[in-house]
Amino acid sequence: MLKQQLQFKLSQKLSPQQIQLMKLIQLPTQAFEQRLKQEIEENPALETGKEETETEYDSDLDNTADDFNEDDSINTDDINVDEYLSDDEVPDYRTQANNYSADNEEKTMPYAAGTSFTQYLINQLNTYSLSDEQRDIAEFLVGSVDDSGYIRRTLSDITDDLAFIQNIYTTEDKVEAMLKLVHQLDPAGVGARNLQECLSIQLHRKEKTPDIDLATRIIDTAFVQFTKKHYDKLIQKFDVSEMQLKDAISEIEHLNPKPGGSYSGNNRIVEHIVPDFAIKIVDGELELTLNGRNAPELHVSREYHNMLKGYKESKDKSNSQKDAVIFIKQKLDAAKWFIEAIKQRQQTLFITMSAIMHYQKEYFLTGDERNLKPMILKDIADEIDMDVSTISRVANSKYVDTPYGTKLIKEFFSESMKNDQGEDVSTREIKKILETVIEEEDKKKPLTDETLAAILKEKGYPIARRTVAKYREQLDLPVARLRKKM
Repeated sequence: MLKQQLQFKLSQKLSPQQIQLMKLIQLPTQAFEQRLKQEIEENPALETGKEETETEYDSDLDNTADDFNEDDSINTDDINVDEYLSDDEVPDYRTQANNYSADNEEKTMPYAAGTSFTQYLINQLNTYSLSDEQRDIAEFLVGSVDDSGYIRRTLSDITDDLAFIQNIYTTEDKVEAMLKLVHQLDPAGVGARNLQECLSIQLHRKEKTPDIDLATRIIDTAFVQFTKKHYDKLIQKFDVSEMQLKDAISEIEHLNPKPGGSYSGNNRIVEHIVPDFAIKIVDGELELTLNGRNAPELHVSREYHNMLKGYKESKDKSNSQKDAVIFIKQKLDAAKWFIEAIKQRQQTLFITMSAIMHYQKEYFLTGDERNLKPMILKDIADEIDMDVSTISRVANSKYVDTPYGTKLIKEFFSESMKNDQGEDVSTREIKKILETVIEEEDKKKPLTDETLAAILKEKGYPIARRTVAKYREQLDLPVARLRKKM
């Protein structure tokens, strides 16, 4: 039986038009606009804007085509559905289990303009008087700085690379001397080999005060105790009061652990999100709108229609005219199909988002994530009688503007689990409650995962300690010991 089902699945075929429609549905607003622009440039029979009067192309098109029995059909026997479906067909919210898969959708994102981070550092090097060898070493070190601002290689490795790659034979002492020079560049902490050195560089460049002095000694001589938040040991080691330690730690917390990230000209990829939908609350009811940029005004070119009409009325039909009419027919067919595909795309997007909005009505009315119901792709697919893969394409790539911010639609999908009443509740709801409990805890005595599990059980969510740990990690919250504050 399984073998038969597998063979049936592999034998499914899609027409080129169906494949193109699926791709159009998957495109977010900005990418759709680019696709629209490309189609208009490539097909002169497709025009934008409203047409002044209605025209009837169908009969002329069919009758003219019959004049020379031109067959424009496309053989789809060799088109396999699996070649066109990306692996996002089974995303993490399609089933009750955690199924994480890559997003194969290509996205073109604009880059921030400006000087590169490396060039910014080299420009600073140019203000120093250096020998040729020193400059070569310093520029190599600057080129080794990663996006976070660190050089994560040993001096011996860098010395070897200088010899093998740059043909510069030098010593580790000379490389270290240039590394200290790099440490003088801005932003403070750049070129550090680890977090401890990064924080130490920044503290040593600050104006000396009792708090800065204590903070410097903590980082330089008791970094492990600091990272593990062994505050009692730090008080004892440096013979200071709790308030003095608190002030010193406050200075450390205001340092930049990633100096490379603070440089605005780092040419990092910047994604500009354009919401595909908007949800508003009007008189206590939800109102959904589709971004107007997804609904362009298109029509088939009247000029191309007239050219076809002129051929039909012509008495002498030469071979060259027939060739021209074949071209015209193809362009008109493509234009008509594209216009219809755009309409289907609009309808699919609106129907899908409308179903999601009504399914999660309580959330959209309140903005409280605890009101998010468990929802998987199949729930919406069954609701509107569409394929799960279609819902996946809408959810994975579209954003909606809500009264509570712009959200990726896939965020509204989640797994479910049973509460103590046997009801299905969203894991998003549990995570939100967990996050709230941790926010409100006494930071001097943070709650352990076991205690958090007990609290959630009291609230009606009987989940195991290891599940609490998993949700806490997904929320990017550290363990109790690392959440401790003075």
